[in-house]
Amino acid sequence: MMTIDQILTKLDHYYKEDQLTEVEPFLLSCLEDAKRAGYGIYISVGNELLGFYRSIGQFEAAFAVGEDVLLLMEELQLDHTVHFATTLFNVATAYRTAGKYEEALANYRRALEIYQKELPKDDYRLAELYSSISILLEKLNENENAALFLEKAIQIMEKQPGTRVEVATSRTSLALIELKMDKLEAAEKHLELAISAFKEDGGKTDTHYSAALAGLGEVCYRQGSLERALENYEHALFEVEKHFGRKEGYGLLCGNCAAICRELGQSAKAEEYEVQRKKYCPEA
Repeated sequence: MMTIDQILTKLDHYYKEDQLTEVEPFLLSCLEDAKRAGYGIYISVGNELLGFYRSIGQFEAAFAVGEDVLLLMEELQLDHTVHFATTLFNVATAYRTAGKYEEALANYRRALEIYQKELPKDDYRLAELYSSISILLEKLNENENAALFLEKAIQIMEKQPGTRVEVATSRTSLALIELKMDKLEAAEKHLELAISAFKEDGGKTDTHYSAALAGLGEVCYRQGSLERALENYEHALFEVEKHFGRKEGYGLLCGNCAAICRELGQSAKAEEYEVQRKKYCPEA
């Protein structure tokens, strides 16, 4: 029987080499061996298999594995432990990804109760759970609560080393929630902090940077600052093209730029953007 470190090393190799067809049979084999080797490895492998099934959209299989691991842990009277909460967390995320929001919320709540009791208040695992709950609450249109949970996550992330870009990404997500609630000043503040952090990261911008720029463009537009809105949308357009090429997202931003140019009386420029919008996003 392989140790859990050996299993994870082998699993990491399959992922890095894009040998995804090897993952399921490997984990199933390890799971079978773990039944004889001890519950610790069984629980760890079960969580890995759950995550794999979730990633490829085999949700029923993910639920089955997750519930099996939870049942075993309950039988072993481990249902008060951090490991149990982590499994609840993983099961909840599978339910959320599958669109089963009530089931997801129930499992997130159980995980949160244990984490808050067993973990230090600034533990990074709490930040991950708060962020995941925020995503779910936003899907349920509970935007106020979604923002509160994401703020809690950011407060913990800020205390961890090497999380500048992660914090910036979370600030962008928080600002987009605030935009839904028409909290323009709060959204502007978080977006400017996020953009500054992305820039400080040595210019290694990513897709979240374009989202922050587009979000700030929306804030400026709603505030009536048309020139500033156009500047941010055009910068976002540049970043989207760099990362994704000229596709639907590019076309949507061209549509926004076209609308602002028309309001600014820049008809020729507006028409240029409109041509691009129709080419890459004709349904908008």
